[in-house]
Amino acid sequence: MKVAFLTLGCKVNSYETEKMKMQFEEAGHTVVAFEEEADAYIINTCTVTNIADRKSRKMLHRARRKNPDAIVVATGCYVDSSQKKGEKDESVDLFLSNEQKPQLVEQVVSFFQTRSMKKTTEESTEIIADDARDDVQTTSQARAKKDAHKMMSEKALEEEHTRAYLKVQDGCNQYCTYCIIPYVRGPLTSKTTKEVLEEVKRLAAQGIQEVVVTGIHLSSYGVDFTDKKSFLELEGRPLLNLLQEIAGVEEIKRIRLGSLEPRIITENFAKELSEIPKICPHFHLSLQSGCDNVLKRMNRHYTAADYLERLEILRKYFSNPAITTDIIVGFPQETEEDFQVTCDFVRKAEFSQLHVFKYSRRQGTMADAMEGQIPENVKAERSERLIAVGKEMQQQYQEAFCGQEEKVLFEEIVTIEGQEYLVGYNERYVRFGVAMQDLQDAEKMCNTISGVRILGHITPEIMKAECIR
Repeated sequence: MKVAFLTLGCKVNSYETEKMKMQFEEAGHTVVAFEEEADAYIINTCTVTNIADRKSRKMLHRARRKNPDAIVVATGCYVDSSQKKGEKDESVDLFLSNEQKPQLVEQVVSFFQTRSMKKTTEESTEIIADDARDDVQTTSQARAKKDAHKMMSEKALEEEHTRAYLKVQDGCNQYCTYCIIPYVRGPLTSKTTKEVLEEVKRLAAQGIQEVVVTGIHLSSYGVDFTDKKSFLELEGRPLLNLLQEIAGVEEIKRIRLGSLEPRIITENFAKELSEIPKICPHFHLSLQSGCDNVLKRMNRHYTAADYLERLEILRKYFSNPAITTDIIVGFPQETEEDFQVTCDFVRKAEFSQLHVFKYSRRQGTMADAMEGQIPENVKAERSERLIAVGKEMQQQYQEAFCGQEEKVLFEEIVTIEGQEYLVGYNERYVRFGVAMQDLQDAEKMCNTISGVRILGHITPEIMKAECIR
């Protein structure tokens, strides 16, 4: 069976899609690109905003149009959210929740078998049933082939990626008033150190040099192993211990962190984190607003001054760290003055990159019932203004690298205005490109960490560099 995947949303979804691909390949199926014709299309959906919902529905309908006879499968957060509301979609054959993702192969194959038997003659049914049994890989011969399938899938991953997402935690119990995720992702759950290290070693064996440690609320890693109710009581100790263990895997050269709760950044946490040499000085601390009135209505549990203090701690222990953030504009009752306070705070914080989102009402959240909802045109105008501020700050941060020498993990070859560049990221997640004349040399340098000297900009997103010989 040919199976195609499409991922929407967060890094956790990206990680889970890779796991699902490997499960299908290990069962003997072929994973193809989403644009190709397939027997099954699996869309890993997102529901963080109304736009995410619409995009999820759009891609499900696109899959149905691509092959009307294929199995169309929706999984992920949109499924959990829409099923609770009783929504239906005739273009979808199977709705599988986040909790059902580990059983995805079994469910899809079972559906494939049942539908095939209904459509074929008795003779064809017998053939398909035999093929399906082979697909499910339940025989002892199939189990003997499992390692070979796994090696093939891992080789494919190695050829496609130089870094890999490493999901160590799921669930959230923070209940920000705008967010539907705690209701669709469930309670806090963490992987054990042993489980994480086994996965890291598999990734290292594939040639992966950088892992991005991620989770739905990464700062809560390990809370479910204790009798504590909050990550604050643990002072980040479980996460620090895990990172130290990951750093002990020699083949992994870089460890990058996913989004962190600002309150986890304390003197002790930052100091111990800085003592792990493989940690990239790139931190994503979600802000959401620079205005205290808005933060309070969001149930964010910190003030703008608290957040700024955490940035100062990071800058004390890390040299020129890249600090990125998320900001929501147009939250209920946000005035123009509130928005301007956020703009001023962003400049003061000197972020290296901003991710700006227009507030999206999510049924079932407290913010959905709040008075003072902001018109869409006002949200759009504020979004554009803040994005412009973010681009200014991003360019300022990047320009500080001009003339410096950096270590870049090269990942891909891109063509810009007829010139081919070998492109990758430094530890601070700034993107660099080196002009290449020989494609074979460029391909050999992919998935290697090399020294470069920074010359300027190729595009606003990619800085120009030359290799240091």
